Amino acid sequence: MKATENLVSGDSIRRRFIDFYASRGHKVLRSSSLVSDDPTVLLTIAGMLQFKPIFLGKVPRAFPRATTAQKCIRTNDVENVGRTSRHHTFFEMLGNFSFGDYFKREAIGWAWELSIEEFGLPADRVWISVYEDDDEAFKIWHEEDLEDDSRFLEFYNLVFMQYNRKDDGSLEPLKQQNIDTGLGLERLARILQKVPNNYETDLVYPIIQKASELAAVSYHDADDKKKMQLKIIGDHTRAIVYLLSDGVLPSNVGRGYVVRQLIRRAVRTGWLLGIKGNCKGNIEGAFLPAIAQTVIEMSTAIDPEVKARASRIIGELQREELRFVQTLERGEKLLELKLAEALSCAKQSERSPCLLGNDVFLLYATYGYPVEITTEVAIEKGVEIDREGFDIEMEEHRRQSQANHNIVKLGVENGGDLAEKVADTEFLGYDTLSTKAMVQSLFVNGKPMLQVSEGNEVEILLDKTPFYAESGGQIGDQGSLYVTGDQREWTAVVQIQDVKKSLGSVFVHKGTIKEGILEVGKEVEATVDPKLRQRAKVHHTATHLLQSALKKVIGEETSQAGSLVAFDRLRFDFNFHRPLVDGELDEIERLINGWIGDAILLQTKVLPMTDAKKAGAIAMFGEKYGEEVRVVEVPGVSMELCGGTHVNCTSEIRAFKIVSEQGIASGIRRIEAVAGEAYIEYTNGRDSQLRRLGSTLNVKTDEVTTRVGNLLKELQAARNEVSALRAKAAVYQASVISSKVVSIEASTPIRVLVENMDDVDAASLKVAAEYLVEKLQDPAAVVLGSAPDEGKVSLVAAFSPGVVKLGVQAGKFIGPMAKLCGGGGGGRPNFAQAGGRKPENLSSALEKARTDLLSVLTEKSGQ
Repeated sequence: MKATENLVSGDSIRRRFIDFYASRGHKVLRSSSLVSDDPTVLLTIAGMLQFKPIFLGKVPRAFPRATTAQKCIRTNDVENVGRTSRHHTFFEMLGNFSFGDYFKREAIGWAWELSIEEFGLPADRVWISVYEDDDEAFKIWHEEDLEDDSRFLEFYNLVFMQYNRKDDGSLEPLKQQNIDTGLGLERLARILQKVPNNYETDLVYPIIQKASELAAVSYHDADDKKKMQLKIIGDHTRAIVYLLSDGVLPSNVGRGYVVRQLIRRAVRTGWLLGIKGNCKGNIEGAFLPAIAQTVIEMSTAIDPEVKARASRIIGELQREELRFVQTLERGEKLLELKLAEALSCAKQSERSPCLLGNDVFLLYATYGYPVEITTEVAIEKGVEIDREGFDIEMEEHRRQSQANHNIVKLGVENGGDLAEKVADTEFLGYDTLSTKAMVQSLFVNGKPMLQVSEGNEVEILLDKTPFYAESGGQIGDQGSLYVTGDQREWTAVVQIQDVKKSLGSVFVHKGTIKEGILEVGKEVEATVDPKLRQRAKVHHTATHLLQSALKKVIGEETSQAGSLVAFDRLRFDFNFHRPLVDGELDEIERLINGWIGDAILLQTKVLPMTDAKKAGAIAMFGEKYGEEVRVVEVPGVSMELCGGTHVNCTSEIRAFKIVSEQGIASGIRRIEAVAGEAYIEYTNGRDSQLRRLGSTLNVKTDEVTTRVGNLLKELQAARNEVSALRAKAAVYQASVISSKVVSIEASTPIRVLVENMDDVDAASLKVAAEYLVEKLQDPAAVVLGSAPDEGKVSLVAAFSPGVVKLGVQAGKFIGPMAKLCGGGGGGRPNFAQAGGRKPENLSSALEKARTDLLSVLTEKSGQ
């Protein structure tokens, strides 16, 4: 420890906590990713989450006790951020854990010693609360229970895992009693640094200071509202940076939706503070990257990977903010329209103008437009806000959002019993494709069996195996298990279709009994299909080459976001903000095929994790690693942490071809490619298709492109000619039905025409409506409908300027008609189109439209 170290800084508190428990035999582990492997939660919401498989007994403990400083995200009460002194979306949970080792006495004693002796909290101000039925803990603490009170700040929570609640509600003692504790770093920092709230600790305040600088306001001189807004930006930017660093990119689903909403909330709040543009003269720029840079500079002790990913974090944040600003600007235009409508309606109804609550919510939820800004603009225009209606809409939205999964479900399942009986499977598949093994367990539909007969699907656990189990993106091996009799003849044959991992490193071989009977305790010859394994090896090594080529061509900041290594293809997902152009794809292929041609020998070694990272090895997306890792290196090209199977020399890949490149989510691109035998099959298939196409077109294969281009031109010309003929026919039909026009007597007669044009297509219907509204002269209103195809309705409304001036708009009028026909649509005040799926309702819809249009125009014209 340096003599000048501030012992109550956030970084020091974190270090002192970890050191305290490390000196008491706890294994120090790094924070796990915010992207949790647990399917019951969206993101890591608690320090114990990475240990859940151990608590459940699904994975054997590698150490009896551990300590961590875990990054966490919780957004179920995001509305409280900045309003209370302690709510955050991102926070750090310091924890110590026991896996069947020590229990209450040690946990309580150490918690007290840490709090009072290590951190120097005054004992007379530390209150203890105990679960009402936990007499043992009560006795240990020698204190009295305390009801929850806003005057008190909970900073340390000790959880004693002692019972399992059965389906009937009764409790049974756990076979292994565990300890799970959580100490909120931000809360303890607030206490030790003697500041009034978590935001003013050195963990958050420097971020707030940067936001204050951009907003040109002083935090300490600001009113409560501005302070709250600065706190929101400080908190959210912290969460955003760590989510982006852990590979969560903005999207409209799942984790991506969480980070997108946090970015939008931070941008909206910045707008309220008057922060627009990048604060360096570019009004169209982004301001969050400047604040995020402060978070990145503070990240070293929390997650050292953040600084290495800084350029990707900043780039993605800037793109997302600018996209959202465009949405906000669209919201601005919609607000202007809604305010004009409110004023117009008020004038007609002689009531005070009011913006409806559902419109305010639409602006907020769809366009991200802050309610405060909506209110301010509306007041300037003399329009009230239906706040009660907005609150109702907001409460319903909040209720649905909080029907969430921010609870870690922890219950003892059958896997716990199995974990005690089955040892890890010894994997021999790096060195051999065939080995003798012993059948440890058999399962049919999840039920244990002693033997399984021919024709049944079965899951098999072996003591050792050459079969690779699906992981790291690579699919499981296929092959066979053979049971031999006394005469060395097969007495049973099992076809293995897939292999997966369970309970840590137990390999589950999934297959079908093709011959005989398979029994527990029998010895089998386990044999991997060598051709399929080679295909997987080729595609896995090609994936490593692809990642290296991408980094060279589009930039080092790109990183893997997922992968699939299959027998027939490979798929690689990566972070990038735009489609790759043909020249980039060509260069990627050129690089990879060059490395293949160089016949580079691969090197594989097992290293301590720290040494592997120092050597520059790249970690695979979403994978968890132990203290020792397997490093696969293509010297001079790539080095990755990888447990997959690979070729010995790049020349085994033979050739590489990109099949497709596309976007699969905001900021995520996907490349699919083939190599080796799959490449040959792919090129042979395309060559065969090209020959057949040439034969069909009666041209040579090298003339197919020119011939197809000419055919497309001819086809477009024919379509244009047909469209012109249809339009002429529609105009002729329109001229015939124009005689059915109805006039509304007024100072200037209003001509109304509502008719069915049979099977005229939508484009021709539009031409007909435009022709009629011009022919009938202003003021005129034309509504036409047709059923161009089975199960399809087309509608169009064309209103002249004189009709629109009366307050009758085509876009609004056509909507109810479309609903009657099972569809929807809209448009401008003078022209609108719609569609539907119920032609049987067209006649009645047109009849109603005629009645309604005549009625409203008669009323508006004063007749």
